[in-house]
Amino acid sequence: MYRLATEADFKAIYDLYMHASVNPYLLYEVMSEADFKPIYQDLINRKIKYVFEHEGQIAGMFKLVPNMHRAEHIVYLGGLAINPAYGGKGLGQKMFEAIIEIAKTTNKKRIELSVATFNEKAINLYKKVGFEPEGVLRKYTYLKIENRYIDELMMSLLL
Repeated sequence: MYRLATEADFKAIYDLYMHASVNPYLLYEVMSEADFKPIYQDLINRKIKYVFEHEGQIAGMFKLVPNMHRAEHIVYLGGLAINPAYGGKGLGQKMFEAIIEIAKTTNKKRIELSVATFNEKAINLYKKVGFEPEGVLRKYTYLKIENRYIDELMMSLLL
């Protein structure tokens, strides 16, 4: 089951974003709850942050950011993660079913995302659910804590 994230989900979402095995693949650097609070509030206010639940618990999350004007048929998928405690249970694929359902019901024709070129586990999942590679964005993401840039693979799914 999926739903829009709420203020009540803050702690679970914060913990997932800051999890040591998840954070290197997401947009935000490790930060305090106080520093993350306004970022999270913005995601809630814009109604773009979703939680994916399994057996009544938040097992994953994702962000769907719609483009505008001539690109309004596109939605960007980001902030995507499964809680490591739920790994290996096929929930990633189920979460993508929800993501695709949302995109279709909101009349989107394209879902796009970027993923670290070395994140083979994620790339394989994205390919499995129908995403196709489109090219590499060189030195696209800066990892402040490591003081290095990484390349990202742009992928999309046409609906």
